[in-house]
Amino acid sequence: MTTELHALHAHSGNIFGGVETLLSTLARWQSSAPGVRHSFALCFEGELADQLAQEGAGWHSLQPVRVSRPWTVVRARKRFARVIDEVGPELVMTHSAWSHAIFAPVARKRGIRLVYWMHAPPSGRHWLERWAKRTPPDRVVCNSHFTAARSALLFQGVPSDVLYYAVAPPAASPPGIGATVRAAWETPEDAIVFAQTSRLEAWKGHRVFLAALARLADLPNWVAWIVGGAQTPAESNYLAELQERGAQLGIQDRIRFLGQHSDVSLVLRAADVLCQPNIEGEPFGIVFVEALYCGLPVVTTDFGGAVEIVDDTCGIRTPPGDVPAVAAALRRLIEDTNLRHELGRAGPARAAAVAAPARQVRRLAQVLVAARSPVESPG
Repeated sequence: MTTELHALHAHSGNIFGGVETLLSTLARWQSSAPGVRHSFALCFEGELADQLAQEGAGWHSLQPVRVSRPWTVVRARKRFARVIDEVGPELVMTHSAWSHAIFAPVARKRGIRLVYWMHAPPSGRHWLERWAKRTPPDRVVCNSHFTAARSALLFQGVPSDVLYYAVAPPAASPPGIGATVRAAWETPEDAIVFAQTSRLEAWKGHRVFLAALARLADLPNWVAWIVGGAQTPAESNYLAELQERGAQLGIQDRIRFLGQHSDVSLVLRAADVLCQPNIEGEPFGIVFVEALYCGLPVVTTDFGGAVEIVDDTCGIRTPPGDVPAVAAALRRLIEDTNLRHELGRAGPARAAAVAAPARQVRRLAQVLVAARSPVESPG
């Protein structure tokens, strides 16, 4: 790459999850591909904006947008047009049907090439998807083969690439931090800790996790950590439901609801197993990679993006919604210490093979350079 390419990312920024983690990682590691520069335009200030600022990445405020208030859409589009005129990107990348529907027409009118990063399989039916369809991008990037298999439901005939997320390995933890974390959450040092760290959304499989744990009540010395804070009213209601369900199952004294944590690696390094038994396919699964980096075996569902990350060298996959199978996998990892350690030792190499950040940022750069012209991307 002889000429720097400037890519401007348009995103909402009002919550923090996998997409936001990716964008923060991209900002941190963009020097790995010096031929491409990334900047960001966000509608809402929050944790993502804070992290981008910490990384020294340029970001521009588009002000809050509510589709139910059309004047906020008009205002944000005008601000986005000004940002494009001021910073002169060669390419705009959108990260949801929402952001694409709102901002892609602006980029198209300015003659800027468009890339849509598809972070989840589309349904082909949602009204936001129908709105986004009106402005087909020049290229689609899919976060997994699972997502790519349905990409044509949104943008038929558009060239696409599969690119796994860049996921950074965690920094080294201070000595003894695991014991400190466990003490803070009233967890014995010698207990087996099962952790689930995810958004509080039902499809992540929390109910299956709790039901499986209830089948382990006869086994002593295990504790479960459920990590994730409510970011919407629906998530608050779901959290209350999970807490009540734990009490109904009689395992409330062995469950810790830990709320939101910005440094998930501290949680994972203090745990023994990651369990996330999704009832719907995970489009990719950053947390699986993070757990593998930390040397945790992963118990998850045998479909979706998890299949592309977790294999039998580093985890156990179970059929969707199969509570007995999840319980059996967790029981096995309690009782077979050698297996637990063997799967954990294989994790870091597997994580790097899937999502090493420098390599994935360079691959993204190749895709974006290809999107600058009609030429197909390499390899």
